Amino acid sequence: MSTQTQTETIVLQTRGSSTQTREPEPDILQDSEPNQPQTKWLYPKIFSAGVSFFVAGVNDGSLGSLIPYIIRSYDIGTNMVAVLYGVTFFGWLFAAISNSFIVQHLDLGAMLTIGALLQILAHVLRTWMPPFPLYAVTFLLASLGQAFNDTHANTFVSSQRGAHRWLGFIHAMYMAGCLAGPFVATAVASANADSQWNLFYIFPLGLGVINLAFVALSFHDRMAVGKKRREESSEVGSTGKNALKEIKATLSTPGVWLLSLFFFFFLGAAITAGGWMVEYLVKVRNGDVKDMGYVPAGYYGGGFLGRLILAEPTHRFGERRMIFIYAVLCVGLQLVFWLVPNIITEAVAVSLLGFFSGPFFATGISVGSKIFAPEIVSSAIAFVFVLGQIGGSIFPAITGIIAGQVGVKVLQPILVGLLGAAGVSWLLLPKDAELHRD
Repeated sequence: MSTQTQTETIVLQTRGSSTQTREPEPDILQDSEPNQPQTKWLYPKIFSAGVSFFVAGVNDGSLGSLIPYIIRSYDIGTNMVAVLYGVTFFGWLFAAISNSFIVQHLDLGAMLTIGALLQILAHVLRTWMPPFPLYAVTFLLASLGQAFNDTHANTFVSSQRGAHRWLGFIHAMYMAGCLAGPFVATAVASANADSQWNLFYIFPLGLGVINLAFVALSFHDRMAVGKKRREESSEVGSTGKNALKEIKATLSTPGVWLLSLFFFFFLGAAITAGGWMVEYLVKVRNGDVKDMGYVPAGYYGGGFLGRLILAEPTHRFGERRMIFIYAVLCVGLQLVFWLVPNIITEAVAVSLLGFFSGPFFATGISVGSKIFAPEIVSSAIAFVFVLGQIGGSIFPAITGIIAGQVGVKVLQPILVGLLGAAGVSWLLLPKDAELHRD
């Protein structure tokens, strides 16, 4: 039984949380076409989820282009830049710990609203260019907002009929944001004095307001808070006891940890590459910072095309086989980026690296929805998502700390190791024969 034939499950909790299940009308399950909406305002909701991922992509994709300006404006070293990633990690960690309690009082729309508001607050502070300690705190706010906004959007979309298509859409939107971020950030930063690069944050601030508006409109029917939310939860049996039972079942499933490991290494490699690529090209390859700031756009542009173009062949020729082949190709391209001291060749290599790694995320979520037992699939996917994002915070921070001691050239062996580890962890996933489905 696939996710397309399940009772509608709208995920209200991440990592180790309970799920809220609403029984739709019988004709929705039996008589409607597979592509018909299961939920009120389904298409606006999915579009809103895509917008939230686009906003997150702009935030994540722009940092690499801004790091050289951050270092020079605040007069800090690469080890201090690691603080930004470390604070991001704590944002995701806090969200993972607190979410199970918060969703007892807030419905899906309210959670998404809080996530959007936190990101807006972060960008408001950044446009002011605050002292470095407060600037670092904005990364905590932004990551916490992304955790609430994107994780709930991701798990909501993964619960819908035809989820693999919608997942491809929202994750392509994330890459589209990552593609736009470096272009806008580099254009703004290079056109102004170093002390004015922070004007870039007006762009994600505006997008954040748009994100909030879409959430408020499309999820207006899911804004229950306080007593009303608790009453709705009790009607479907979402008790603390059930939540603890689901936590135990999720954490005792080996496939959850193995898929989490894949995302942990993959997002660690992806965000580390995007974050430190420009500084590497400037310091090690002696590139012009005004030009090198656009190189990450090639990486993210490749990822955007990969998520669109490779989705069908990946599904047709076998998800497990194709993702491993892509992982091998990514390791090879990363070696080219490392060993060939030519900026043009490196730019092409990282673009192809982004292209072949493009299907990793949506395919991983799709495979996860098949190998997890139905009663834990929602919380398990959310757990995988959060742990992957934690990897995307830890490894860039580690890279910055090591770079502060031996130089940013350490980026390359770290990326090769992370991509290789992602490929190996993918091979360890349970086989189709071990699916917990009918």
